[in-house]
Amino acid sequence: MPTLVRFDPLRDITVFRSELDRVFGRAFGDVPRTRAWSPAIDLVETADAIVLKADLPGLGKDDVDVEVDDNVLTISGERKFTETVEEGRFSRIERAYGTFSRSITLPQGVKSDQIAATFRDGVLEVTVPKAEEVRPRKVSIEAGPAE
Repeated sequence: MPTLVRFDPLRDITVFRSELDRVFGRAFGDVPRTRAWSPAIDLVETADAIVLKADLPGLGKDDVDVEVDDNVLTISGERKFTETVEEGRFSRIERAYGTFSRSITLPQGVKSDQIAATFRDGVLEVTVPKAEEVRPRKVSIEAGPAE
């Protein structure tokens, strides 16, 4: 009995692209290509701040820009291909190279003038403090008259 396969046009394009890459790779040698990539991020909201962590392996703090414009936090940069092989050729290149950009819309009531960023071990951490008026506060409940 034949197996039913769901039609997926993107799968066919991907297969076609890999076949072209294989054919041209044999003819001209494997040439690294740049492609769009996007770093993985974690976004955590605490009582006092919003903290963004981005994985940027192989980059340094000078390779990354952090900007805030109209309550939109943007991290951007570029991972450049700098590897050389003296003899032979590359067998496989899977890591992505090129420029990247991630933008996050910040909620109202953050202190955008006090944003701090640190870069350590390939991880960018951006801390956006919240203003006092948006921080949660405890509301006390008073006892009403007995019924």
